[in-house]
Amino acid sequence: MFTKKYLKTKNVCRVRFKLQKKVIGPAEKVNLVGDFNNWDENSGAMKKLKNGDFSAILDLELERSYQFRYLVDDTRWINDENADIYLPSPFQGEDNSVITI
Repeated sequence: MFTKKYLKTKNVCRVRFKLQKKVIGPAEKVNLVGDFNNWDENSGAMKKLKNGDFSAILDLELERSYQFRYLVDDTRWINDENADIYLPSPFQGEDNSVITI
């Protein structure tokens, strides 16, 4: 899931991405991968919280849409259950999550 916070002092939206342990089960690491980091599977490491959830905060440009997915333990791709929409992925034969700012 994610939450959007539009900043008055900057021309960006601060987005907090959160992936709950109850959705992914036990995991060692999660990477947030998408248009905002050129789909680099080795960047976008999310912080593991004490309760087993994962979290990351990004400032994203306004008036844009971004496709993304979560990569769990380098083996499993997961979509965001609260995505604004889903679009077909050209690489994986599945859908990507989309957030619109």
